[in-house]
This record gives sequence, C-alpha cells and structure tokens, in this order.
Amino acid sequence: MSDILIVDDERDIRELISDILEDEGFATRLAGNSDDAMAAINAEPPALMILDIWLKDSRMDGIDILKTVKRDNPDVPVVIISGHGNIEIAVAAIKQGAYDFIEKPFNIDQLMVVIRRAMETSRLRRENQSLRRRDVTRADMIGSSAAFRALVGQLDKVTKSNGRVMLTGPAGSGKEVAARYIHANSARADAPFVTVNCAGVAPDRMEEVLFGRETADRGVEPGLLEEAHGGVVYFDEVADMPIVTQSKILRVLVDQQFQRVGGNDKVRVDLRVISSTNRDLEQAIAAETFRQELYHRLNVVPIAVPSLADRREDIPLLAHHFIAEMNSSQGLPLRDLTEDAVALLQTMIWPGNVRQLKNLVERVLILGDSNGPIEARELPGDDDGDAGEGRVVLSGALATLPLREAREAFEREYLLTQINRFGGNISRTANFVGMERSALHRKLKSLGVVTSAKSGARVARVDEDADAAE
Repeated sequence: MSDILIVDDERDIRELISDILEDEGFATRLAGNSDDAMAAINAEPPALMILDIWLKDSRMDGIDILKTVKRDNPDVPVVIISGHGNIEIAVAAIKQGAYDFIEKPFNIDQLMVVIRRAMETSRLRRENQSLRRRDVTRADMIGSSAAFRALVGQLDKVTKSNGRVMLTGPAGSGKEVAARYIHANSARADAPFVTVNCAGVAPDRMEEVLFGRETADRGVEPGLLEEAHGGVVYFDEVADMPIVTQSKILRVLVDQQFQRVGGNDKVRVDLRVISSTNRDLEQAIAAETFRQELYHRLNVVPIAVPSLADRREDIPLLAHHFIAEMNSSQGLPLRDLTEDAVALLQTMIWPGNVRQLKNLVERVLILGDSNGPIEARELPGDDDGDAGEGRVVLSGALATLPLREAREAFEREYLLTQINRFGGNISRTANFVGMERSALHRKLKSLGVVTSAKSGARVARVDEDADAAE
C-alpha cells in the first residue's frame, strides 16, 4: 500500500492526474477498465484509489468496483470522480464508503487537498488499529527454569517464519500466551491476532463465525478469518472444530481464499495459522473425529508447552508477576510471599496449571485480611483441621500401612516433590532437606527414585523397572 491507483476510461485524464501526482512525489498505477482495475488491486492494494464512475466497455461500473474494494480492502480510501455528477450519484458513492466525490472538470488544487486528507485519515486509522492490536497482543512469558528456557528457545526459532505451529500441552499451561509471543515477535506484530475458540462456538454457527455471511437485509458481515487478514489466526483447542468445518479450513489453508456463507465472491486472505490442543490428535484421527490431512497441514512445527508441574521453579516468579499485574489492573494489595508460602506453592498439585495458579493468587489477594506477606496458612492444603498444633492429618491410604511401609511411602513422595520443586537439582534439594548429597543419593536409590530429562529439565520419578525387579 504505497501508491495511488487511477481508474478512468479516458487516457488523457488518467495520465494528467498521474503526472500531477508524480510531480507531488506520489507513485501511481493506471487502469482504463474494471478488469485492469481489479487485477491491479488483487496484485497489491493501493494506498488510495481515484475512481471514475462511468467506465466504457467494462463489466463493472465505478460503484460496483467501490463496493468490492470496500468489502475486501476496507482500509483503502476511494475518491470518486465523474463528468456526469449529480447529487444522487454522490450520495450513493458516499453510502458505499467513498471518501469524497469530485465532479469533472475538477480543480487540481481541490483534488490534491482531498487526496492528502484521505491519505492522512487512512494513515491515522491504521495507526490507531495498530496501537489497539499492540495492546491486545502483549505476551508476558515468565520463567527461568530449564523447561521454560527450552520452550522460549523453540518459540524464538519460529517467530520470523510463516510456518504453521501446533502447540500441545495440558489445559491452562499457557498455550495462548505462547501463541501471542510468536505473534508479538514476528513480522506480523502490528497486524491482528484473532482467537477462534473452537470449543466455545456452536457447531452450527462455526462457519458463519469463521467465514462471515452475506444477506440481502444486512449485507456483508465479515468473519474471524477476514478480521485476521494480514496477521495471525489462532485455533484454540482445534480438536473441537466440527468435522465438516475442518474440510473447509483445509481448503482455506491450501487456497488462502474462501466464500462467505450466502455469498458467491471469493475472499482472499493472508494468514499465519497457529493451533493448540490438549488432546492426542492422532487418537482423534483414528476415531475419525479429526481429519488427517488437516492435522498434517497444521502440525508443521510441533511445540510442546510444559505443565506447571514440569516447571515448579517458575512458580514464585509467576506468583509475583500475577500479584503485580492484579495490583496494577484491579488495585489489589501488592503483597510479598513468605518462604513457607513459596515452598507450599511449589509442592502443591496443579491440575489447572498456570491458570489455576493465577486464580489462586487472585482469590488470596481478594479474601486476604492483611497487606503483609502472603503466608502458608492462607493457601489451600495447609489447613490442619482439628488435628491440633504440631500435628498433621494422615491420608487414608497412608494411615492403613505398617510403619515401615508408610515411612518409605512418605519419604519417596516427599523427596520426589522436593527434587521436582528444585528442577531436578540434587544439590539444592539436599541443602533444603538437610542431608549430605551422597546420603541423599543413597536414599533415592533405596527408594527407587531416579531423575530423567523431560521438557528440557530434570524431573524425578519412581523407577518402575526397579520396583518390578524387587
């Protein structure tokens, strides 16, 4: 969008306007009929159009071209010119989205004023949209663990390409944040980032939501794919997309165009596609609920987003980030965390992952009765009930075991939790639990606990082979 397209069936007129504009420093393209005009627009949308209403020997007149341009390229300002001008034509042109109407023979100074105003209005509109998009696409990647660094390393490799990315991981692990990070650091950062919630749209409405629709009474209603033109469309939980829609999305990925529901015209789009899922798509393919061809089109670059359990070292950083964020956005207290609270957060079970942690922090800040540091007693899971001071409540399973087996079960679970809390670092674990490193190694061996690589980090697990051998 760097030049002005002049469409007029009179060669002398279009060349005169072109010469004047080029003297003023503008680049121009010329078209003498509707076919040439549409070909020029399809090749590259102009910064502005000067369009004659009456075009001899053309399939479309100026109003038809105006309708098509404002439908497919709404940001392109169009100045209408005509030698047969009247108030009805002017009103019709403005209603269809023309910036202004000028009657031939026109005053050159008047034309230049209109062109400069139209260009400035278009520039301000694009800047305003860019600022709004930049705020929406803000992506905060928080962490320092090995698993987190491995994830960011993979994301950084795909930011500068247009390759399709498939993000996998459990619900709440931050797949959308990862998608926004890719967008925010890509060449499309100033373009839209549009999320399609595949699980949240009724199957019978999915195609209207994606492709838009055309009706006689309401005209053109753009869908999410049109809104994402030039930017990124993010299919959240793509496994929930209706099987019928999947085949049409596959065609969009191949052709980069589609038809609106109820419409006949092809709508061109330039999209980068990022998808996510917390399900096994290969199982969905076997169950015939997901198309194999679509899977291969979307899964060009697979990236696994680790669960919060795989990056427990990041929990304090994430918690402090959420506290600061909620203080800024909601005015909630800016509280610190005690060491005991941090230790408890790092040893809790997080089936809801990062989303669950954020919700917990918000709840504590809202219900807390203090502006001091958040203490362990304010967190769920630290309630002793009626056990009394200095006592703990045994789980039902642990209470039924003989002492020796119960002690081993407790030690195994306790050490598994602590090692994972410290990202597989045995030295830090030994220091925290108060054991020599060599003694800890012997204890782990006796309990059948080993460490292995997962998501770029070391994690502790029970050696099933050792248990079977015993």
